[in-house]
This record gives sequence, structure tokens and C-alpha cells, in this order.
Amino acid sequence: MLKRTTLALVSLTLLGGALAAPKKMTGLSSLGIVNGKPGGTYTLPLGDGPQSLMYYGAIDGNLGQLAAQMFDGLVEFNLSTYKIEPALAESWTISGDGKTYTFKLRSGVKWSDGQDFNADDVIFTYRNMIMNPEAKAGDAGNFKQGTENITISKVDSMTVQFKLPKPAPAFLLQQRYPIMPQHKLAKYGQENGAKPADINNAWPTNVSAAEVVGTGPFKFQSYTVGQKITLARNPNYWKVDAAGKKLPYLDRLEYLVIRDPQAQLNQFLAGNLDQLNSSGAQFPDLKQREVAGAPFKVMRFTALFGSPPFVAYNFDAKDPQLAKIFSDVRFRRAMQSAINRERIIDTVYNGLASLPGHGVAPANKAFYTNTTKQLGSFSLDAADRALDAMGLSRKNSAGIRLMPNGKQLEFDLTYATDSAAYPPIATIIQSDFAKIGVKVNLKGILNSKLISTGQSGDWEMILAAFGDQPDPELRRPIWQPGGSLYYWHRSTQPAKDGDPGIVAKMFPWEKEIYNIFNQAATTTSAAQRKALYTRWQLIFAQNLPVTPIAKPENVGAVSNKFGNYVYNLGSIPGYNPVPLIYQK
Repeated sequence: MLKRTTLALVSLTLLGGALAAPKKMTGLSSLGIVNGKPGGTYTLPLGDGPQSLMYYGAIDGNLGQLAAQMFDGLVEFNLSTYKIEPALAESWTISGDGKTYTFKLRSGVKWSDGQDFNADDVIFTYRNMIMNPEAKAGDAGNFKQGTENITISKVDSMTVQFKLPKPAPAFLLQQRYPIMPQHKLAKYGQENGAKPADINNAWPTNVSAAEVVGTGPFKFQSYTVGQKITLARNPNYWKVDAAGKKLPYLDRLEYLVIRDPQAQLNQFLAGNLDQLNSSGAQFPDLKQREVAGAPFKVMRFTALFGSPPFVAYNFDAKDPQLAKIFSDVRFRRAMQSAINRERIIDTVYNGLASLPGHGVAPANKAFYTNTTKQLGSFSLDAADRALDAMGLSRKNSAGIRLMPNGKQLEFDLTYATDSAAYPPIATIIQSDFAKIGVKVNLKGILNSKLISTGQSGDWEMILAAFGDQPDPELRRPIWQPGGSLYYWHRSTQPAKDGDPGIVAKMFPWEKEIYNIFNQAATTTSAAQRKALYTRWQLIFAQNLPVTPIAKPENVGAVSNKFGNYVYNLGSIPGYNPVPLIYQK
């Protein structure tokens, strides 16, 4: 989901002051942003066609990239500081006790069809989508503190207010959820008789373009299934540049559906794409071409954001013997010794990656705890001895270890075939595991199916990634046992305070992490939050709910025909400042 910035901002906002900002995009000169000229089409790749055009109706990264250009939230990240600043909310106040947030909405904002934006749109979106537990991409868990709900109410036509049972330091940073138009989606409102799950059926990909309206810089124009999505300039967009000129500069964004990373690269080199989010594997060739005079620029950044890969084992695997082995921390520690991170960093990422953190990016100075010692070093001998010690020493004539029931220790590794990094990582893992008598079968699927496959429980070992965020609270659904994305131990879902049946299914270390996240969510002391999340990272490193592999750098390339391309924030959908890009 959408999420947050730095602890310094948390300390500031808890003072309860009001914040406001003009519509002008100022303070961006440090990023090389200049005033551009209107017109032009900017073409980007999309890894797959969107499952829907309703952001809250599908967990879909491709849809997220489109939605970032069509919709706004109450607040947004500053492009140069990572700090939160006003968006659809022009200002806000926080009560002295930290439990009441009042947002004054920006006046004069219109939807892309010309209708006025107001508090009813905000209330409608929060109640029927964001706080709706049946919305597939909703975030209802962040609006419950223990057994008590966070409530939202309308103060007047341009003011909304949230009441929290307890202070929540991360609450402001979470309010980047896209706001949707009530006038177009009213029939999906529960107040109008709709069922909570009905919102998932709104705006299928064949919906009329006139129905999909937003407040973002671009609006939906057309979708040729499996081929291209076109977004057109929103003439009602509320932002202007530093000179007061209306944004966006571009007339159109065109997204070409290209699943294969190599095909994306080829299309970029052929001039059919204007931007490429690349990888370390492609960097040397791209940089060499740039130096030789190719008409594009290539940039690399070690950023906080990005999605570091990990492997996870299914604690609830359908095979009970595998489930028992996967749930044994001795197995996960043994197999960590068989992960050759140095080779993966060198050969898969061409050295443009570093050792990962455990749930927190090393670049995150506010919360990162150095756990590199707990990663250990690559040693097949150590892995071999550890597996023997846990009673998996018997092998068959093929050299494959046998489980206690006599079956060979064999399982599938699910990974994304349409990724530049995952196939070679999966192959390296398969090869090294085989050397210690563990047979891994590679099971490739599309990247767009990874999360849904994980949530389904129909897998044994999985290679996946989740994006880093500036505050661990923003990844609570992933890292807190019982969370909606804690899919390696699905039997703990959904965890509810006071539900002994669910919590009883957690291992002792999971219960401790569960309590840590509950405490950190309402602790206003920066030092206490830091200490709690330090303890979480150490428990993570010791017990390995998942095994982190590497933290890739961000690599991006853009055609010389365009200006104002910024990539230092990392690969967050929409955070390359497309509204400010212009054709030279």
C-alpha cells in the first residue's frame, strides 16, 4: 500500500501545528527541475496489463503505476526531502494529545470531468474503500487500534476529521491513499445498499473512459488489451510550476505492455520507449552505449526505496512434512548459509547491490539496525552440517536428503519469469541447494501473479520482494505476524487483539514481534520507537520469517528528448515526477 517519511517529521507534527503549502511546485532546483514547455507524448513500459482500473479492487503493481498519475491523496512526499507535504489537503492540525487529525481540503480542486472535489469524496473513499476490509487493496487494518476503530467524519464541505483511540505517530504519513470520486462510484457505496465486496467490481478494464475520473495530472483515455494504455493530460489538474504555468507539461502518457525485461530494453534502445527502469544486469551495457553517444542518460542511486528480494518458506505448506521442516528455524538458518549473496550481487546485479537489512533499508538512518553479522557468510559445508544436525542426514542413491517419512527433501521454488533478476537468482539457489542434497524445482509465473500466489498459500518456497519505506509502521501488514501480507505463515491471519486462537498459532518469537508492532504504533517517543524496531530487526535476523538476499541500487534511463527526469527516490510507482517532465 501507500505509506511514509522520516521520524523528524513525526516529532514535528506531534506538536499540533498547522501546515500549508501553495500549489506551486517550488524548491525543486536541487533536483535539476526546470520550467518546461507544454506538449508531447512520453512512452513508458508496463510489465503487464492492469487487472482493473479501480485501485482498491486489485493488488496490482501495474495498476499502481497508472493510479499514481490519475489520483491524489490528502498528502504526498516532497520530491527532494522525502517529507510529507500538502496535496488534496492544503493544511492540517493535530490535537495536543495526538488523537485528532483535522484536514482542511484544498479549495478550487476539480475532478478531471469538471465536478468539484469536496469532503464527501474523501469520506466516501475512506469508508467504502480504504477502511473496507473487503476491498482487495484496502487498508482496513491501519484504521483499527486494538479492538477500537479510527473514525472519520465531515466537519464541513471542505474539512474532514479523524478520531484515534490512541496517538499514532505514523498516521499522517499513511494518508497518501488515492481519493476516488463519489459522483462516479456512488452505487458502490455501502450507504446506498452496496455490499462491501462490490467495490472490487468497479471500473473493469473495459469501462468507459468517461467513468474513470481523478484529480491527478493525467486521466484515463484508452486501453488496447494486452498492448497499450493511454493517459491524457488532465486540464483541471490543480498544480502549477514555479512560474505559475499549469501542469502537467505533457499531452499524453503511453504505457506499452511489455512483459519481458529484455524486450523492454530492446524497445528502449530502438527508441520506442522514452524511459526504462533498469537493473544492475543491464547497467554496464546501457552506460557504455551512453558514453559512446547513444541518445539517452543512465542514472544510478542508492536510495531508501526499492524492493529487495527475499526467499520465504511456507510454514503452512500442503505437505505436512515440508510444513514441519520449513517451520523449524534450524532449517531456515541452515539454508541461509547456502544463499550465495556475494555471487548474486556480483553476477546478477553487476555489483550494483549491497547486503540487505532485515525489514529496513540500510539507507534509512532513522530506523536501520546493522544486522549484517546475522546474515552470516556463504558456506555449503556449514549448511550441510546444520541439516545433518537437525536429523536430515539420510540420503538416497541420487544424493538427495530424505525427510523423516522417507520421501526426498524436494520442493518448488516459485519466482517471476518476467524479471531480469529473479530467473538467475532462482537458478543460483537451485544449483547451490542441490550441492547439499536439497532438490529445488523451479516454478516460474508472471511477476503480476506473485503476491496473489503468495496469499493463496499454493506454494512451497517463493522468491519475491516488498518495497522499503521510511518507517516500519508502513510495512506493518507485511512484517507483523497475522498481517494481510504475512503469507509465509497464513494460519496466523487475520490476527486480532484478544483473539487467543490466532495468537496461539504464533511461535514465541512471532508473538514478540506482534507485540512490538502494536507498541510502536502508539508510542510517541522517537527513542522508544527506535528501540522497539531495533529489537524487531534482531528477532527477524535470528528467526528469518523470510531470508533477505540483497538490496539493489536504483538504475534508470531516459531519452535525451525529455527533461526533468528524476530517479533518486527509487522505484516507487509515480514518484518519478512525470507531471514535471517535458519534451525538449
